[in-house]
Amino acid sequence: MRALLFCFLLTISLAPAQPVQPPPPNTQTYSLPPDKLQKAVDYAHARHWLYFISQIYGVAALLAILAFGIAAKFRDWAEAASRRRFIQAIIFVPLLLLANDLLNIPFAIYGQHLELIFQQSIQSWPSWLWDWTKGELLAILLSIVLAFILYAVIRRSPARWWFYFWLASLPILFTIAFVEPFVVEPMFFKFEPLAKQHSALVTDLEKVVARGGLAIPPDRMFEMKASEKVTSINAYVTGFGASKRVVVWDTTLQKLTTPEILMVFGHEMGHYVLGHVRNSLILAALFGLLLLYAGFHVLHWLIRRWGPRWHIRGLTDWASLPALLLVASVFGFFSEPVANGYSRWQEHQADIYGLEVIHGLVPNPAAVAAHTFQVLGEEGLDEPDPNPFIEFWTFSHPSISERVAFSSSYNPWSTGTPKYVK
Repeated sequence: MRALLFCFLLTISLAPAQPVQPPPPNTQTYSLPPDKLQKAVDYAHARHWLYFISQIYGVAALLAILAFGIAAKFRDWAEAASRRRFIQAIIFVPLLLLANDLLNIPFAIYGQHLELIFQQSIQSWPSWLWDWTKGELLAILLSIVLAFILYAVIRRSPARWWFYFWLASLPILFTIAFVEPFVVEPMFFKFEPLAKQHSALVTDLEKVVARGGLAIPPDRMFEMKASEKVTSINAYVTGFGASKRVVVWDTTLQKLTTPEILMVFGHEMGHYVLGHVRNSLILAALFGLLLLYAGFHVLHWLIRRWGPRWHIRGLTDWASLPALLLVASVFGFFSEPVANGYSRWQEHQADIYGLEVIHGLVPNPAAVAAHTFQVLGEEGLDEPDPNPFIEFWTFSHPSISERVAFSSSYNPWSTGTPKYVK
């Protein structure tokens, strides 16, 4: 393996350099003033180190829970309390999740610390802790249900549990995606109809909707009071079916001009039109199937190899759950580049749609879009020249530099062939 890696690196180093292509005419570049540039670089490096170290630590925490018999002890407590499996789940699952999450909470705290010192967050620590607690309660409630179903399926079908549990989880996945916009999100942020305080803006947005040949009623457009906790700007599409909606942060409304807000809305409308939420849900379901199939094989091997040392009696034992979480954690980490690569592709398509749908509605849409991304990068402290490996592994969006350059030079109307909005 080391020899193959060496040959691969040697091949790259000896490959002839590709000629540098001149940028298209009118291409703008993303840049930051020197003081903000250094701040952006420091912020990016701190977040990247935090991400990779926390991933490694997360695996180590699960291994510690297994190796020190913590999971087995929680199982013993649950079985001593009741013979009913659901009662055992109510006892075991919260104990396991709290133990794991409390082991990992220093990284969550440090992440919020970074957001504060780099002025990306203004949320107080009591408010942050309350949000963390609400997230834990939601995770525990959902995990109790999923774990109970999982081990019931394992007991009834030891050879096909991975498939039957996947089938059982699909309605839960889609139900959560449906109710999340109006049940979960309001637990963390305040929302109100965008038309309530921005009726003139909604009128302009409806022109964008009409330009795209769609019907997104004003009651599907919401303003989120993000400024109570963060300083960055954003917007997003969430939900599906009757719960699908476009959400614009109030920070976006405060820091962008009307043409720039139309560009942001056009981008989010692109997600809406191109079915990105639906497609992401379908791919998430398929990813879950692949994960469960891999977990089925790896979990059997782990229990055969380490089960006695971890005090796991078998696959139906509650104490095997952290081993499955360990497999999911490792699998999820190494599949991250694939998921992020797909996300970057979606975001790029939405950028194209946003540019095309505001064409004719705002003067010089390319310049508007480029400046929108420039402001987005400045507010979010995006570094202009990110490490290619970091970008490949962790970026869910194209880099701001790429988005500025692409937007400023995108002009399909010169050839008469726009991709989405004719």
